[in-house]
Amino acid sequence: MPSLSLQNAASLVTFPGSGPIRGTALTQPDVLAGATVVAEGGRIASVGDGGPAEATFDATGCTIVAGFVDPHTHLPFYGWRADEDSARLSGLRYEQLHAGEGGIYRSARLLAGASDEQVLDFSGGMARTMLEHGTTTFETKSGYGLSIEAELRQLRLAKKLAEAVPQTVRTTCLAAHAVPKDHMAGEWIGRVATDLLPVVREEGLATACDIYIESIAFALEHAARLSETSSSLGLQMRVHADQLEDGQAGSFAARWGFRSADHLNHTSPDAVDDIAGGDTAAVLLPGATFTLRQNKKPPARSLVDAGAIVALGTDLNPGTSPISSMPFTIALACRTYGLRPAEALAAATVNAAYVLGLEGEIGRIAEGYRADLVVLDVPDIDHLPYRPDRNPVIATVCGGELVHVASSARGRLIR
Repeated sequence: MPSLSLQNAASLVTFPGSGPIRGTALTQPDVLAGATVVAEGGRIASVGDGGPAEATFDATGCTIVAGFVDPHTHLPFYGWRADEDSARLSGLRYEQLHAGEGGIYRSARLLAGASDEQVLDFSGGMARTMLEHGTTTFETKSGYGLSIEAELRQLRLAKKLAEAVPQTVRTTCLAAHAVPKDHMAGEWIGRVATDLLPVVREEGLATACDIYIESIAFALEHAARLSETSSSLGLQMRVHADQLEDGQAGSFAARWGFRSADHLNHTSPDAVDDIAGGDTAAVLLPGATFTLRQNKKPPARSLVDAGAIVALGTDLNPGTSPISSMPFTIALACRTYGLRPAEALAAATVNAAYVLGLEGEIGRIAEGYRADLVVLDVPDIDHLPYRPDRNPVIATVCGGELVHVASSARGRLIR
């Protein structure tokens, strides 16, 4: 792999340290002016000054940040559900769609009806779009299978997707996404714990387990059951928490030491203290809030001010967040959740890496880290959420390789 130098950036922004960022440290990144970063052998070799390299990208007037990490997507999936979005815009609630044949159940049918090649082509196209918007690492999930074999198929497709894209991919088993029509909730959780998760671990299909806690899905007792099994198998535990109602899932996740609690729209002030007092990351998903037009928003400022580990993700899925852009997600988080630009950047890089168990490997621009870098056509990070309809990414580097250059910036590459 040839060495690569990104030269003369107006600003290079990274966060000091080696773990997740909390509290006031979120607004105190290291900012270097006129900086150069050099990648060799897929790793960052130097930051600030740089010597000659086999390929050079002129970043004059631009900002360099670590590659965006998307810790919550529902790839791989197949097909969209725009008619359901139209129905919601006409007043139908998501719970009503889910109670019938829509929502998760519909995506399960779409996935079942598509060939492996169709799923990989569709999902690979989404991964390419994410790359063009600076995402260098993302999470995939199951959850559109709703049977043991179909869940395994989706997880195996996720593994094939990971092998086909330049990004780093981590996969989560979300078999507890919806209750299959032919099962009771507790019965299905038992099957997931006994029949599915051991196979997932044996085949190396996932590094984490997830569960959707809502009155339309699963309960805290089911999360406890899966947590015990996941712990015995060496899988991290995550939870879709408090999205539609306050089910105390955020607090439960923190007290049980889950890796993350995601959504948190209805999380109570007491749960904020629980989350901030531990190492469970609060993964905020403003794309879903935006798409569902939810008036109730997560207590984002309270979480930040209390010292929680706050991360951002797109929640890319065909029903409630058909959004793949991390820059747009950052803009939404700033404008609707009250995050500052630097806080949102840390949440989309350093802290998102922590959610996926990749802290110390990605999410920072520091020597020895994987050379995942994004060149933004902005002079500083305050411009990142400023124009949300514009993609500011003009170059993306994955593992030291320049994998995307916008047409407007091709003259900046010198070989």
